[in-house]
Amino acid sequence: MSMAKLDISIAGEINLDLILYGLPLQMPTERELLASDFSMTLGSSSAICAHNLAALGTKVGFITKVGDDALGDIALLRLAESGADLSRVVRAHGSGSGLTIILPHEGERHILTYPGTIFEMRFEDVDLEYLASARHFHMSSMFLHRAMRERIPELFRLMKSKGLSTSLDTNDDPDDQWQGPLQATLPFVDVLLPNEREAMKIANASNLDDAISSLAKQVPLLVVKLGNRGAIAVKNQASVTSPPFKVGIVDSVGAGDSFDAGFLHQYLRGADLATCLTYGNLAGAFSTTQPGGTEAFRNAAEQQRFFANAVASSDVPR
Repeated sequence: MSMAKLDISIAGEINLDLILYGLPLQMPTERELLASDFSMTLGSSSAICAHNLAALGTKVGFITKVGDDALGDIALLRLAESGADLSRVVRAHGSGSGLTIILPHEGERHILTYPGTIFEMRFEDVDLEYLASARHFHMSSMFLHRAMRERIPELFRLMKSKGLSTSLDTNDDPDDQWQGPLQATLPFVDVLLPNEREAMKIANASNLDDAISSLAKQVPLLVVKLGNRGAIAVKNQASVTSPPFKVGIVDSVGAGDSFDAGFLHQYLRGADLATCLTYGNLAGAFSTTQPGGTEAFRNAAEQQRFFANAVASSDVPR
């Protein structure tokens, strides 16, 4: 893929998700607890977003650092199948790839991550010229990029200086501190994409309204994912809301990252805010129809049918 043809460049983490279904709500220690099913899928917020953006037809360039092991090989193969360009991926010899184990429990879940190379990607591992060859730069999971965390503001500033628009989905902070490079990065972020909990954490607010009021003053476009209540965006102090799509949910893992993909796919096409929100909700809903965050998007025919049927309805912008 020619660098000049990239729509979006993403620097982020990649790992596999192992999801165990049917576990008891209470999980006592020293017991052999049985799952009724499992799925191993491409995981990590950055890779899920990149995969689903590419599956939607956006030209994606992805930079990550991955272990020189079987888990890394499988993860890269799954992402490459989407059409994302992986020509600048760095292999860490002697280091293991990360792995996330997800244990869903009746609408809530435990998320257990072994970081591996997720913690190892450095600023020096990133091909800045390659990232800057795109029209837009995106990062997810900023708190997991510990080897480059202090230089994340510099990375966003450089992308802005090269004329790129930018977006950030912080995802969760495992240390629950919500400090570090975040405040220094926000001045260089065009689109901030938290969920409801993350928005309140970032803004240090006790309720969503206060969080939105605070964050909307710090970034040009704030988009907050509200789960089964849809999403809200605020730009120039004007807000737009979009309801969720009703689907039979198999698994909500990666729904927020899939929302990012749908939203950014339309944002990069210059669509209006209502259309961006609608496609974000549509992509998020579609991802929940199969296990994990990318399995639904691996079926191109079903993806096209699902989206075409939604667009054909009077409620969805064309």
